[in-house]
Amino acid sequence: MDLDAMFAAVEQRDKVSLRGRPVIVGGVAGRGVVATASYEARAYGARSAMPTAEARRRCPPGTAFLAPRFGAYRRTSEVFMALLADVSPVVEQVSIDEAYVDLAAGDHDLSTAGVTAVARRLKAVVAEATGGITGSVGAASSKLLAKIGSDLRKPDGLLVVAAGEERAVLHPLPVGRLPGVGPTTQERLRRAQVHTVGQLAAVALPDLIEWFGQAHGAGLYRLARADDDRTVVTEREAKSVSAEETFDVDVADRARLVRELDLLAARVGGRLRAGGISGRTVTVKIRHHDFTTITRSLTRDQPTDDPRLVAELARRLLADVDTAAGIRLLGVGMTTLTDFAQDDLFSSSAPAASHVDATVAAPEEVEPSVPAEPVSTQWRPGQDVRHDEHGPGWVWGSGLGRVTVRFEGPTTPPGPVRTFAVDDPKLHPAEPPDWTVSA
Repeated sequence: MDLDAMFAAVEQRDKVSLRGRPVIVGGVAGRGVVATASYEARAYGARSAMPTAEARRRCPPGTAFLAPRFGAYRRTSEVFMALLADVSPVVEQVSIDEAYVDLAAGDHDLSTAGVTAVARRLKAVVAEATGGITGSVGAASSKLLAKIGSDLRKPDGLLVVAAGEERAVLHPLPVGRLPGVGPTTQERLRRAQVHTVGQLAAVALPDLIEWFGQAHGAGLYRLARADDDRTVVTEREAKSVSAEETFDVDVADRARLVRELDLLAARVGGRLRAGGISGRTVTVKIRHHDFTTITRSLTRDQPTDDPRLVAELARRLLADVDTAAGIRLLGVGMTTLTDFAQDDLFSSSAPAASHVDATVAAPEEVEPSVPAEPVSTQWRPGQDVRHDEHGPGWVWGSGLGRVTVRFEGPTTPPGPVRTFAVDDPKLHPAEPPDWTVSA
């Protein structure tokens, strides 16, 4: 099951005046990227990973462009995941809004009718508990078909693939529905007159291996035959913790880059400590104006979760990179993770690194990841606020020393709009509203 356009749906739930209107959540600045587009915005061609500037050109006046509110999304996700855990003890969370549930591990009727009834009850319970956020469900004998099933009926959909009907559902679909079939693979298959999964299933294994190599070719061969024996895994080991920032304008100033690096390192360290983990390898990611991406990595002898040490190592890595021409993206990450830290408590500097790695990647497209949490203290569109006189609301927009707020919540009628000075002492940042009670 996965929630439908979750970020945008949460914004529409919490901001009653946006219901039924196009909503874009993501980077709102010049080089921002769309994280989620509501279905109303998708009707105009907006989609995830699209530059925000392009989404602005496609969407009509009145479209809401909002910065992400990760706290609100996390709260909704926690409710969602808890409901899934009530259905089965075996739940594999894939992302903040998506998970696999092993019904065989619970006390359920596994007939087609029984599974359909479970899915319908789950959809209704999730919508009620999350304040109207809908989700789509795919149920099948494998992860492959369950995932495809949930996608085929979006939004608010349900598809149960009965045992023995897997290929009948899968084979008419375009090959792009299979995981791992991106534009390059699709183009190679198109040249071979392979357009559907059924046509792919008719291609001999040696031919697929010749075209795509052993691993990818054999994987396509199995998936086209609905051969997927992956189990639902209850715990997914974190492989990395990272944060990054895309700048509105290429940045060459060394002092500012160091400041940004320190902020990113602080976020990484905070996430490590919140998760009770630490890491040994610090990586700095730099993307130039032409999308050429460089990474520099440094591995310590002992793991750490100290943001100061992460920042110090990141600065050492950045010092070896030529940024004179300016960079568009800066990131800090930590890998080689473990569940404990063993720093020298009497040392204020980082221990010597065991080795340093450097990688240069070819130009690449903007990643379709969720934009990094803003590090600025400026009022952001969509941000939750509270005014001492007018109560709770959200930032409608800001500029020229002013900030405009709409005072409403998830359980109120559409509210009035007021404008204040950006430094109005009565206006404060606030926590996300409670969608279960009147504001």
